[in-house]
Amino acid sequence: MIVVGLTGSIGMGKSHVAGLFRKLHVPVFDADEAVHELQRADGALVSAIEARFPGTTGHAGVDRQKLGAEVLKNPRALAALESIIHPAVAAKRAAFIRRHLSKKMVVLDIPLLFEKGGWRDVDLIVVVSAPAWMQRRRVLRRAGMTSAKLAQIKRLQLPDSIKRQRADVVVYTGGLFGDTAHTVRHLVACIKAKSGGYLLDHA
Repeated sequence: MIVVGLTGSIGMGKSHVAGLFRKLHVPVFDADEAVHELQRADGALVSAIEARFPGTTGHAGVDRQKLGAEVLKNPRALAALESIIHPAVAAKRAAFIRRHLSKKMVVLDIPLLFEKGGWRDVDLIVVVSAPAWMQRRRVLRRAGMTSAKLAQIKRLQLPDSIKRQRADVVVYTGGLFGDTAHTVRHLVACIKAKSGGYLLDHA
């Protein structure tokens, strides 16, 4: 099995690329979705998060807006939250890999792959990238997003230029959808054929 680490900064189109892998029947572990499951009304981490950050949960589980306000500007609070979340997500990720051991490849969709050291646990790193102006336009269309909040998020993420330098493959989402899909199809075909030809740079 080849374990592919899929990453990219906010608004770069990573979710779209993850969807393309799924359409090609490649199992994808979504770290963000795992966090959402752990934080929803019946989630395993709601009580621990409420104990550490009182008032950030309710009948629907964790209030992500309130929690974000608590941690985005406070490195210590963010580290405390990560100490709660990361072990639980790691357990889900390990279970995912065990379920798919018979597959030739799986994808781990991890936004902070570089920032939190997850790159060490994958065989191939795929970075999704787009122009900065397009990234900004995409993100600011999201409900509740502001320029200030985007700036805070970007400060916590490795710059796109450095991610691209460290990638084995760069999937560009700033052009036509068909071009992006072609890149992903080619990548999957090369990996499944075990040709070694997947070490390409599409920057």
